[in-house]
Amino acid sequence: MKGRAACVPVRHFSERGAAFGKRLAEHGFESSRRSAEHGFTFSKRSAEHGFTLVELMVVIVIIGLLSGAVVLTMADPRGRIADDVDRFAGRTRAARDSAIISGKPVALWISSTAYGFERRENGAWQPIMEGPLAARDWAGETRAQLGSATQVRAVFDSIGRADQTLRVTLERGGSAVTLRMDLDGKVTSGG
Repeated sequence: MKGRAACVPVRHFSERGAAFGKRLAEHGFESSRRSAEHGFTFSKRSAEHGFTLVELMVVIVIIGLLSGAVVLTMADPRGRIADDVDRFAGRTRAARDSAIISGKPVALWISSTAYGFERRENGAWQPIMEGPLAARDWAGETRAQLGSATQVRAVFDSIGRADQTLRVTLERGGSAVTLRMDLDGKVTSGG
C-alpha cells in the first residue's frame, strides 16, 4: 500500500487544504512542491539529471583534440632520417678527433646499408670494433644512395683533414636527406 501511495502525484497544499498536507506528513510523505505562500522557487538542475547533449559533445571534442595532439607528438618507432644524420655527424666528428689525438689516420666508409670506421695500424687498415666508432647499420629501412659505387670512403689524416668530400643521400619511405661532409669533417644535411 505504501508503494502505491508514493505513485500518487501530490498537488499543491493550497488546493487540498492543510489537513491533507498534515496527513501526508504523518505518514512520512513530503511534498516536492511548495506553494507560492510558502516561498515557491524554481529548483536548480541537480547532478541527478545528468549532462546535456551539448556538454557531452564539448567533452568529446576536447578528448579528440588532446588525442590528436598526443598522436602528432609521438615519435616514429622506426626513428627519423634526421636522427640518422645526427648520429652519423657525431660519429664522424669523433673519428676526426680520434685521428688528431692518436696521430694516426682514421677512415670512414659508407655502404648502402651501414657505415663504419677503420684505423691504420701496423701498416694495414683495421676495423674499429667497439665504442662509438664501431660499424652501425642505418636505422629501420633507411638506405644510402651512393650512385654507381657500392661503398664510398674518406680518410682523416693526423691533423683532422679528410682526403675528399662526401655527398650521400639517405632515403626512407619516400623522404630523402642529402648529407655533405666537408674536408674538415663537418657534416651538414639538406632536403
